[in-house]
Amino acid sequence: MFIGHFALGFAAKRAAPRISLGTLFAASQLPDLLWPVLVALGIEHVRIAPGATAFTPLEFVSYPYSHSLLFVAIWGLAFGGLYGLRLHGFRAVAVIALLVVSHWVLDWVTHAPDMPLYPGGPAYGLGLWYSVPGTIVVESALFVAGTWTYARLTRPRDATGRWGFVSLVALLVIAYLANIVGGPPPSIEALWMVSLAGAAVTLTMALWIDGHRTI
Repeated sequence: MFIGHFALGFAAKRAAPRISLGTLFAASQLPDLLWPVLVALGIEHVRIAPGATAFTPLEFVSYPYSHSLLFVAIWGLAFGGLYGLRLHGFRAVAVIALLVVSHWVLDWVTHAPDMPLYPGGPAYGLGLWYSVPGTIVVESALFVAGTWTYARLTRPRDATGRWGFVSLVALLVIAYLANIVGGPPPSIEALWMVSLAGAAVTLTMALWIDGHRTI
């Protein structure tokens, strides 16, 4: 899942309005922020395999430390604790930790049965990716609901807050469409490099834009 994760980041602003949208995005995307780094280091493995599912040409061979439920929960508690416990209280810890764990849940819905419970353990997945129309409908509905929630909860302080938000939403939609109609990545190296670059852009934009909007 792609824009579905961002949708929950947008929507979580209602539960924790003091947390920056950039931080909420980082929490909802945390396994996918760790994954390209671990792939680049050779710790986790992915294979370019067109036809692996109808929606993505990637076969996720092994990602026990970024995407197993056990480690996702550990990363969630660690991220939530580091961010929220000292400065923002238990509510912030809970919101961030649940956002991180939500990543596994949404991936479990979309992926083939490759989402492990723990390293070396059984893997599950409902396989929504086997249907392109089904994936688009589910993710689009989540994204519309999430962005609508954020837009209703916040208002722009200036033109940056207004048009920056529009630009961020447009960027995510364009990236999603490119992912649907584009071909497979040319190499594993290109895959993890583009993943990290895209994450840096979206997180920076979210942090910047949220500072120009108010509850």
